[in-house]
Amino acid sequence: MNIIRFPERSEWAKIVERPHLDVSQLNDIVASVLADVKKRGDDAVKGYELKFDHVDLPTLAVSEEEMNEAEQLVSPELKAAIQVAHYNIKAFHESQQFKGKKVETQPGVVCWQKSVAIEKVGLYIPGGTAPLFSTVLMLATPAKIAGCKEIVLCTPPGRDGKVNPAILVAARIAGVSKIFKAGGVQAIGAMAYGTQSVPKVYKIFGPGNQYVMAAKQQVSLHDVAIDMPAGPSEVCVIADQHANIEFVAADLLSQAEHGIDSQVFLITTSEQVILDVQAEVNRQLDMLPRKEMAAKSLDNSRLVLVKNMQDAIDLSNAYAPEHLILQVKNYNKLASQVVNAGSVFLGEYACESAGDYASGTNHTLPTHGYATAYSGVNLDSYCRKITFQHLSEDGIRSIGRAVELMAEAEQLDAHKNAMSVRIRSIEK
Repeated sequence: MNIIRFPERSEWAKIVERPHLDVSQLNDIVASVLADVKKRGDDAVKGYELKFDHVDLPTLAVSEEEMNEAEQLVSPELKAAIQVAHYNIKAFHESQQFKGKKVETQPGVVCWQKSVAIEKVGLYIPGGTAPLFSTVLMLATPAKIAGCKEIVLCTPPGRDGKVNPAILVAARIAGVSKIFKAGGVQAIGAMAYGTQSVPKVYKIFGPGNQYVMAAKQQVSLHDVAIDMPAGPSEVCVIADQHANIEFVAADLLSQAEHGIDSQVFLITTSEQVILDVQAEVNRQLDMLPRKEMAAKSLDNSRLVLVKNMQDAIDLSNAYAPEHLILQVKNYNKLASQVVNAGSVFLGEYACESAGDYASGTNHTLPTHGYATAYSGVNLDSYCRKITFQHLSEDGIRSIGRAVELMAEAEQLDAHKNAMSVRIRSIEK
């Protein structure tokens, strides 16, 4: 693990850099697959499923029989856990519902907003080494609350041609409309363009590897909206001398096991914390089934020793982490200074895993420093705000002349005239 002691602020920009990938060749591959899916539809998707996921699919859609079979394959205990998580996620996102109000900006001029759901949304759920059924809940639950009419889900099947049963159970609980067996770039293309089977959607949500992320960014240029740009997952832990070392090490490793390109970042005011965390990470690492992956991820780690807590929070804000854990005694004071983070976990018992699964907050969050400008997925992610306005004759009297003068100053005579004819009509 990489230890950095008392860096000058001039060095912070270098410290908070994420690992860089050469995506030039990757983008060419992605563009080629997307073009093929746009041209050939289902046949292209099936072909890439055979090539990349090594499965020959007669059809892409998940059948009702497969949904029912999945119910029998998921244990009652896991199903109950999924229900608990869904309840909490639903409760938290329902609290975000928009209540617009009418505002009279001038006599006779009334303006307001209405929240309207995006009619068709697409959800991408990764499979591979860790089928993320929890992400189904995180993406589909707010979509259902928002009132999206069509919720389409794509996820890669296993080599047996079937989708992980927990993904299907979570999808049914959360209210997904249609599920298709498609992964990677071909899934993003199918939802962006539409195929014979997969409906075209208006916005695509969900995490994925670098190919999926590149595909989302490419289709967002002309064809469909996306939730946010994103990269590999990451966590920043700020710890003081009172921190529980076992908990800190566990939090760092819970992020490191996501993948070899994940990043963990520890900021502390205590040299002893750094030494103790290193030892504890090594001890816990040996017990993990995914220890080789986690160990490679730790190559991207940073353990940073700073002079005081002000430097700690300032460095964290410069890093803009996806997840920020405050394992400090006075966490409320520090929390008040957070300006750049996807999701914040306060105190020693608030582990990132709680937010990943069942506390109720959403785990689809901005990474790679995008927390400086983007929010995590929330109810508003599935809605548009449409503005309305009504002007009476009094409204024309209130703002008519101002509109004429401004349009005239911008040399837009037709704009001025649209107001002028109304002014004349009420003066008759």
